[in-house]
Amino acid sequence: MPATNQPPGPLAGLRVLDLTRLLPGPVATLHLADLGADVIKIEDTGAGDYARSMGVGAAPGEDSFFFRIVNRNKRGLRLDLKQAAGVAVFLRLARDADVVVESFRPGVVDKLGVGYAAVAAINPRIVYCAITGYGQTGPWRDHAGHDINYVATAGVLDQIGTPGGAPALPNFQIGDLLGGALTGLAGILAAVIAAKATGQGRYVDVSMTDAVFAHAYSPLLSVLSRGRTAPRGEDALSGGLPGYGLYRTQDGRFMAVGSLEPKFWQLFCRSIGRPDFVPYGLDGGAEGARVKAQLADMFARQPLAHWAALLGPVDCGVTPVPTFEEAMAHPQLLARGMVVEHDGLAQFAPPLKMSGFEFAVRRAAPKVSEGTPGAGADSAAILREAGYAEAEIAALHAAGTI
Repeated sequence: MPATNQPPGPLAGLRVLDLTRLLPGPVATLHLADLGADVIKIEDTGAGDYARSMGVGAAPGEDSFFFRIVNRNKRGLRLDLKQAAGVAVFLRLARDADVVVESFRPGVVDKLGVGYAAVAAINPRIVYCAITGYGQTGPWRDHAGHDINYVATAGVLDQIGTPGGAPALPNFQIGDLLGGALTGLAGILAAVIAAKATGQGRYVDVSMTDAVFAHAYSPLLSVLSRGRTAPRGEDALSGGLPGYGLYRTQDGRFMAVGSLEPKFWQLFCRSIGRPDFVPYGLDGGAEGARVKAQLADMFARQPLAHWAALLGPVDCGVTPVPTFEEAMAHPQLLARGMVVEHDGLAQFAPPLKMSGFEFAVRRAAPKVSEGTPGAGADSAAILREAGYAEAEIAALHAAGTI
């Protein structure tokens, strides 16, 4: 059931029609929903969002954990946009909406009749955001891809890994989340502010590849300063300096040394009894390599607990590398309220705090209505709000439009 008696969020009153699936778009609209926007998740009357069946669920036949944690605080509507009646329903909803978000391949929404031109013709203040792998223009606009492809194309995947090794594939979707979700969110909010001021909406074209590429500052700085990037794992911030890197402990764990500033490096060196290392924290040459090797040998002689106990009280930017399960129980993240329990699941809280607003999970991810197979659980309520009579709603159900 939706939570009650919660103060309105900063985006209360913002109506969002969400046509996205899987991860990037749903996380962008999740942030909008968590901040108080009324997000209507629109799925087709067939499979719907594939995320419902991707990965593990609590029980056979139930929606996956994946779907449930990225679609909370949204209402659900099943709608067949291949029917003229479905398009009519969408446009009727879009007339009073503030934002539309879609993540189909370029041109798909136009063929369906629900693209930006169609919506802007009836609602000039609409903010219409399209999140795709390569954007709406360019020779690769129609290429299929996933996070691995976008991060690779942006030149970032080549930079991740250890010296002499293959590129490392992170278990964090950089392109989907930095590129699609957060860049999409920034574009949407900027365009909404402009629309509120001028009455004129905008089309927001988000390329996940562009977004990753535009944040690759370290490789760009290497090219500007040296004419080329450093080999994988040898850049200043990827293992090339003694004062910024990962060191394996005796028990196969790691310590993260981030003592870039001289005062922190000096404090670190004194704490481990090696003041002779002080001149070499930012040395990327032979002496720096010597110090790195000696540090590696030193860390390898004691378990993680030893180093955590020794360096934990020292404010020098050196921390253990926890497992994700350990991070979920980290006192700092717990104190910030970053793990919440709802719908029987541990979930992330929004990654921001603001005065006058307290985050709450108002509703679980939308389910498929049990009474009407294939229909969204909130379909009837959403259509009533749009002015549809009960007989019209029943007819749309009967025709398989919703």
